[in-house]
Amino acid sequence: MRYSVLIIDDEKELAESTSEYFNMMGISSKFVLSSSEALDFFKENEAGAILLDINLGDASGFSLCKTLRETIDSPILFISARSSDDDMVVALNIGGDDYITKPYSLNVLFAKVKAVLNRYESTEKKTGDVLVFGDIKIDIGSGIVYKGGKEVTLTAMEYKLLTYLANNRNKVIDKEEIFNNVWDDSFVSDGTLNVHIRHLREKLEDDPNEPVYIKTARGRGYLFKAEG
Repeated sequence: MRYSVLIIDDEKELAESTSEYFNMMGISSKFVLSSSEALDFFKENEAGAILLDINLGDASGFSLCKTLRETIDSPILFISARSSDDDMVVALNIGGDDYITKPYSLNVLFAKVKAVLNRYESTEKKTGDVLVFGDIKIDIGSGIVYKGGKEVTLTAMEYKLLTYLANNRNKVIDKEEIFNNVWDDSFVSDGTLNVHIRHLREKLEDDPNEPVYIKTARGRGYLFKAEG
């Protein structure tokens, strides 16, 4: 069975109330309370997006994220009472798409999740276009990116950021525009964006420290440089 959202959180009352709210608002959801339950869930089910707590009773949400990323490319949004920058950077480095701190407002969380699902579904529906820049190929139809002929593994948010920059190539995109159009959220932190930019450079640039394609417009934003 396919659910829109899977909530993985060992705080039962919070997980249950969040799931009930999503279902009431028309987004099908299910919650599990542990890493082992989450892995069992994915043996027979799918989820369009995942809300993942860092502190789980039987394992770390970080380790579970790494395991899920081996086979699942659905957006993973970390939810945690831990608010340090270090935790956020780790979460994004291992494949998380966003980081939401507890306590959260259900209506704000719902809006974030709905925006993520809408972006992901609209990306899946696009067909036909192929963008080629040097040895980088972005196949919009399949959602696959290639570097030197080899497939590059990107998270859902990395892919959306890359395609947004590439579709607006040779134009400086300020951070606010990126937040509003990639994350649909003007409150995303600079740190979140910077981590995603670094990941793209590490995966697509020959020298991430001297990027040819994904350039920084200091004090303004970023641009995707393309010849021709």
